[in-house]
Amino acid sequence: MSTLETSVINRQKQTSQKLILPELLAPGGSLEKLKFAIHYGADAVYIGGQHYGLRSNADNFTFDEMEQGVEFARKYGAKVFVATNIYAHNEDLAGIAEYLIALERVGISAIIAADPAIISVAQKVAPKLEVHLSTQQSTMNWMTVKFWSEEGLPRVVLAREVSMEDIKQIKQEVDIEIEAFIHGAMCSSYSGRCVLSNHFTDRDSNRGGCSQSCRWKYDLYDQEHQKVHPVELEEEQFTMGSKDLGMIEHIPELIEAGIDSFKIEGRMKSIHYVATVTHAYRQAMDSYQRDPVSYSTKPEWIDEIMKAANRPLTTGFYYDTPDYDDHIYNSEDRLMEVEFSGVVISYESATGVAIIEQRNYFKLGQFIEFFGPEGVKFKQEIVEMMDEDGTPITVARHPLQIIRLKVDHEVRAMDIMRKWV
Repeated sequence: MSTLETSVINRQKQTSQKLILPELLAPGGSLEKLKFAIHYGADAVYIGGQHYGLRSNADNFTFDEMEQGVEFARKYGAKVFVATNIYAHNEDLAGIAEYLIALERVGISAIIAADPAIISVAQKVAPKLEVHLSTQQSTMNWMTVKFWSEEGLPRVVLAREVSMEDIKQIKQEVDIEIEAFIHGAMCSSYSGRCVLSNHFTDRDSNRGGCSQSCRWKYDLYDQEHQKVHPVELEEEQFTMGSKDLGMIEHIPELIEAGIDSFKIEGRMKSIHYVATVTHAYRQAMDSYQRDPVSYSTKPEWIDEIMKAANRPLTTGFYYDTPDYDDHIYNSEDRLMEVEFSGVVISYESATGVAIIEQRNYFKLGQFIEFFGPEGVKFKQEIVEMMDEDGTPITVARHPLQIIRLKVDHEVRAMDIMRKWV
């Protein structure tokens, strides 16, 4: 029986009962990003605290912000996870027990951990806090998954290097939740194992300091230390970073493989990126749930993702080992046709005016569109706008400036305004 026939049969079986979808897990690099991720369709959000995480440059959460995030998430029936995924040195362990107890107290649902020391402490001092094994462990086979299951972990975040067939076998062999990345940046090394950052900048990738060395521009030299200009490259210098992972066109295969949580990478990305990508996958997953048999990928989902993407997309290791075509060697072309320009604070129905918080420069005569949890609402030209005091202006150039903008249709708080470029 072919893969396609098997897929169709599986979908037909699912029509007799409502399909239970995987969790959609989105990044929350700040409290604002957490709220937008959940508002635009995430079932859960993963964040970083002030310690023990791998995104030391993100706007990591204080305990007070975590508590606010948990409270907001509960209104939507969503959960909040905290990354505590460093590989700890001796000096990193001081205070870890108190930190984990505090996470449990503020209502965090789970931590994402790689170091057995942190895992062990969490299981002892914060038993209500689930422990999910981080992708930093590079877990790639069912026996390793079984080991961690027997250690009491309810979920394993698989390595990005695992294939679709590997995932299916793991789910057949072990009764455990599996979380897998389905969108976002890829590491040009085995994820989390790269030491270029350590070597070049003394910033430890496994302690939150990765300098993204694979995105730098390099020169190429031969064995005699003579500079080489590869003829296939348009520019003399080259990068060696991967294209971004993008599995929006493979939702049925991901669901049928048994993945329990779809993870979007991007705690360092903008709220526009988080909202747009989360919404696209939310729409695709819900569409599949409604009608698995006749499901197909809608072009507008891909179009929406590309409005926020800054790199070309690849399917990574899901179907084959990435090769030359899955990496970026020249300067990355700008892919986005729109630019995140503002967030709706409120709407005055009597005047048809939207109160906008500016995020990027825009001016009269430019074309914009408004985007919300229901998708693109409408497009229009900017024909009238004022500052917060009602004084007419022609340009919104100040960051976080409050703008009164005449709009053609109703908008809602947390809708996003984009400018066409």
